[in-house]
Amino acid sequence: MIKIKSLVAINAAFLFIANNANAAGTWTESRNDAMGGTGVASSRWSSAVLINPALLTSSREGDNAALLIPSIGMQITDPENLQDRIDNLSHSAEDYLNSANVPLQQIILNPGLYRQMQSDAADLSTQLKNVRGDEARAKAGGALAVSIPNEVLPFAFVAKAYGTGRVTSDITQHDLDYLDGIANGTVIPNPNDLQYLTSKGFGRVAVVSDYGVAVAHKFDVGGVPVSVGVTPKLQYTQLYNYSTSVYQFSNDDLTDNRYRNSNTGFNIDAGLAADFGDSWTVGLSGQNLVSHDIDTKVVNGFKDTYQIRPLVTTGVAWHSDFLVLATDVDLTETKNFKSEDNSQFVGIGAEITPLPWLAVRAGYRADMRSNESNVFTGGVGFAPLDVVHVDLMGLYGQDETWGAGVQVGMTF
Repeated sequence: MIKIKSLVAINAAFLFIANNANAAGTWTESRNDAMGGTGVASSRWSSAVLINPALLTSSREGDNAALLIPSIGMQITDPENLQDRIDNLSHSAEDYLNSANVPLQQIILNPGLYRQMQSDAADLSTQLKNVRGDEARAKAGGALAVSIPNEVLPFAFVAKAYGTGRVTSDITQHDLDYLDGIANGTVIPNPNDLQYLTSKGFGRVAVVSDYGVAVAHKFDVGGVPVSVGVTPKLQYTQLYNYSTSVYQFSNDDLTDNRYRNSNTGFNIDAGLAADFGDSWTVGLSGQNLVSHDIDTKVVNGFKDTYQIRPLVTTGVAWHSDFLVLATDVDLTETKNFKSEDNSQFVGIGAEITPLPWLAVRAGYRADMRSNESNVFTGGVGFAPLDVVHVDLMGLYGQDETWGAGVQVGMTF
């Protein structure tokens, strides 16, 4: 007997896939994630390579180097509690297949076995209806970075990964009619149920890994300090297209090489930052400025295309030793698989530093296209001796969306 797996058990697999905790960008950085996903104008120089390389020039006198070791984060959206529903479907399908695999002659001779099969068919039909049209999404991510400031050409090395995963089900009316017919005695069971049932489960996963070197320089433009930064990078993309019977969907197979397609290419990030007085910074970042369309493998007749497109974001920050206020707005849409709707985010955030070693943060992020969940964010940062930096974040929002992140860094 084939063991029926839970569709949304893949959430566990997603935690090892890269994507940011905040889907507005291609980075994970716990301080900025806690501030509503902002950072284009408000990032620290030690993590600027992830968001806006121009901010590498914002180091202070005495800063010699910074390590990010590492930053990780994740986010899960499960509005219909699909995980529990698919778990119930798993048990119901196993019970039905066990009873349906009894030879038909035995079922006819034993009314109790027949009634049990009818009951199991009715229960499985109910569970299929419960998951019909539902979906669950998950994101996770990680990054490592080394930043070296100087007066002429500050630079940084970065390795980061981000990705996205989504599970959907296609429950066919054929299966519902068939199971309902068995339950009410109007349909004779097919000896090869798994071949006869047609409902599908789909898993789409994209993992993008970037390896780059960022450089920045500050110019004086009419008395205004303006910084420019660029990050040329090698980009490795892995796509997984898992399409199979909903009754056989297994999280163990989601990232099996049979369903994987990969691509290696070049891309570039760039950014601008301008300081107006001692307290105001305006920034502009462009990530993945080279567009790519990458097709998945064709699996059971199904194919999708992952879209890498320029993501341009503008930001404004007001900052003092005690308080930072920031807002970011995407000027372009965030694209993923073609089968998914696009998003476009706006975020606001604040950071209060009541003690030299303690920071408290909060924010809000919204999708202007109303396709992703709006979330409240928050977090804390600890910086003993201003050498070790530990940042924690969490988020919660619409459609049973939640996420968390942690970041450890050092400055010298």
